[in-house]
Amino acid sequence: MAYPIYLTIGNIPKDIRRKPSRHAQLLIGYIPTTKLAAITSEAARRRTFANLFHTCMQTVLGPIALYGETGIPMMSGDGIWRRCHPIFANFVGDYPEQTLVTCTYYGRCPKCKVPPELLGEYQTFPSRVQSSVIDTYLSADADTHAFYAACHEEGMKPIYRPFWESFPLADIFLSVTPDILHQMLQGMVKHLIVWIVRVFGSAAINARSRAIPPNHKTTLFPTGILKACRLSGQEHKRISSILLGLILDLPAPDGRDPSRIVRTVRALMDFLFIAQYQCQTSDTIQQLEDCLSVFHENKNVFVDLGVREHFNLPKLHSLSHYASSIRLFGTTDNYNTEHSERLHIEFAKDAYRASNRKEEYFQMTKWLERREKVQLHATIINWRKREHHQRSLSHNPMGPPRMASLTAKMAQNPSKRVSFNDLAADYGALHFQDALGDFIAQVNNPGAAASTLHNRSRNTLIPFSRVPVFHHFKFTKSGDSDESEIVDAVHVRPEQRDSRGRIIPPRFDTVLVRSRGPKGT
Repeated sequence: MAYPIYLTIGNIPKDIRRKPSRHAQLLIGYIPTTKLAAITSEAARRRTFANLFHTCMQTVLGPIALYGETGIPMMSGDGIWRRCHPIFANFVGDYPEQTLVTCTYYGRCPKCKVPPELLGEYQTFPSRVQSSVIDTYLSADADTHAFYAACHEEGMKPIYRPFWESFPLADIFLSVTPDILHQMLQGMVKHLIVWIVRVFGSAAINARSRAIPPNHKTTLFPTGILKACRLSGQEHKRISSILLGLILDLPAPDGRDPSRIVRTVRALMDFLFIAQYQCQTSDTIQQLEDCLSVFHENKNVFVDLGVREHFNLPKLHSLSHYASSIRLFGTTDNYNTEHSERLHIEFAKDAYRASNRKEEYFQMTKWLERREKVQLHATIINWRKREHHQRSLSHNPMGPPRMASLTAKMAQNPSKRVSFNDLAADYGALHFQDALGDFIAQVNNPGAAASTLHNRSRNTLIPFSRVPVFHHFKFTKSGDSDESEIVDAVHVRPEQRDSRGRIIPPRFDTVLVRSRGPKGT
């Protein structure tokens, strides 16, 4: 029902930008979602929709073109006025949106002039240059046939005045950034799973995925990875962590050597995880390019097995631009569409549900404006509270700064309550009562000797026989700010039986606890 446009500032730290609760990305408009059903020609409908999109974007982002060159006074967070020059830096979107913005044809690369029949080759092709493309679009006011012929020769769609043609210091072909969610997780990983299944068979892949034992931070697929439908990006990411293990030692058809398949899968998985590094160096970027090179060297094994006829996939070719984009714009988590997909919930879905479905855009924008005002007011109140709290603590300025500490965060209610006998039999806590008696004795007698504590713990009366048990809790890290970050999670699951009476093995994550002795050692 809505096609939202989001705006953010590049110098905001990414750990703030990717949290929707910090409101670092703003909704600046909705693009019309009309299907243009009155236009009967499909080609004319596509051209009209593309021109409508660029006209709307020009209306929304037009002021940036003026102030990007002349500058505009703006107040920063420290209260100082500075002359700022806002420029159009990046466009974050999936492949159809990239082709729409860059005015390139579907099935072509929006960044370079690679022929469609060479998309699967690991080669370097001439980059698209915005200045030469703008010269072509400036002839739109002249003869129509000459304009169409010039656009066709340039390999561009005949769009009347793209919105980015007047932006200073901008190059739309450089501004298009990689997209881990749609290009890798929902793109190449999805293709790779299909190729592997065609080679080894769905029965073997599902059997191995069902046989994976419970492990820390490893998602289990009890019915197999192929039984689930409409997998999300996170689910594809979890499959990627076990995909290489599913094919190791599996026999290839016709007695062929499966080592090339393993090398291909490993190279693509290495590329995926290196591309998601939150910090990149020259060495890691070189490793990224080496992984892509190894993949292209071995990918023809799927052609030899009859799985593929060619690899002319735009999403595969886009991997060759990852290294240059990381060098220009930083790590890929700066421009992953996974964050904007999350924003759709608040800025599109929740706003639409708050309307009465009649003239929804007016109601949606009004609802969002009021919501932003409430959020700004709450932010000011919290800031004043922190300011007052800091003034109350200013009497001890010589104390050490508050360091980040780990805190165990648990649910308000326990998972269940169990008896001491069940605690020993099902959870393995054989000496829980003795440990509880020692703890009560230490709390009641903090300065007593060890022998005294031992005697008193043996005589401690515990007036209950059942204790609450929590099966999940998290470790959070908090520092000087009020924000807390989840560092790790602990999961516990005792042995159970399913509806058919089959045993579900237990899962107990190991936690190392460092305690201090009586003297703080």
